[in-house]
Amino acid sequence: MPSQRSMADMVMVPTTPMVRRIDARDLRDALAMGWRDFMASPTQLLFLGIIYPLVGLVAGRVAYGGDMLPLLYPMVAGLAFVGPIAAVGLYELSRRREREEPVSWLNTLDVLRSRAIWSIAALGLLMLTLFLLWLGAAQLVYDTTLGTLHPASASEFVRLLFATPEGWQMIVLGNAVGLLFGAVALALSVVSFPMMLDREVDWVIAMQTSVRAVMANPGTMALWGMIVVGALALGCLPAFVGLAVVMPVLGHATWHLYRMTVRG
Repeated sequence: MPSQRSMADMVMVPTTPMVRRIDARDLRDALAMGWRDFMASPTQLLFLGIIYPLVGLVAGRVAYGGDMLPLLYPMVAGLAFVGPIAAVGLYELSRRREREEPVSWLNTLDVLRSRAIWSIAALGLLMLTLFLLWLGAAQLVYDTTLGTLHPASASEFVRLLFATPEGWQMIVLGNAVGLLFGAVALALSVVSFPMMLDREVDWVIAMQTSVRAVMANPGTMALWGMIVVGALALGCLPAFVGLAVVMPVLGHATWHLYRMTVRG
C-alpha cells in the first residue's frame, strides 16, 4: 500500500501526455473526418464560415486602397496564425460529435464556459502577437526591397514585383521569413488549442505538447502545414468565398489530428 507521501505526489504531478507518430494516411483520415463533421453541422457555415470571407474582403479593400497593399498577402497568410484561435468553437462541435452528443452551432459558445478559457486566451494572445510580428517583418522586407522603388499604384506594384531584382528579392526573402514564422506557429498551435479544450490543461503544457508532437513527426507535420497553406490559398478564390468551407473543414480536421497524435 503506497504511503501518504507517494499518494500525494501522484496527485500533484500531472501525467505528461504521450505523443504518437502519425503519417500521411492519418492526415487524410483527419481531413475526411473534418469534412464529415462539417457536413453534419452545416449551420456553422452561417455562424463561423461566412465571417472569414468578410474579413478577407475587408482586408483586401483596405490594402488596395492605400499603403497597406504590400501587406495584403501577409494578412491573408496570417489566417494560419489566427485560424486556430477562431476554430476553438469548431473543436467543441467535433468533440460533441465524437461523444455522440447533440450538436448545434450554439454549442460553439460552450467554450466560454470551459475552465480552460483563460489558458486558451493566453495562448491566443501569444498567437496574435506572433501574427503582428509577422506583419512587422513583412513590412520590413518590403521597405528594404521593393519599397525603395516606391510603386505608385497596384498595377505598378505587381509589375515591379515580377520584373525587377528588388521584386524577386522581396518574394524570396518574404517567403523565407514567412516559412520561419509559419514553422513556429505550427509548432506552438497544431494540437495545443484542442488539447486545452479537451483536457483543460494550462497553455504551457499544451504548447509543450504541441512542440513535442511536431518534433516526433517533423515530416508529417510539415506536410500538414503545406496542406493548410494550400487549402487557405485555394479558399481565397474567388474573392475569399472558398474560406467559408476551407476554414471549418480545417478546424474540424485539426481536432481529429489532435486526437490521433496525443494520447495518455
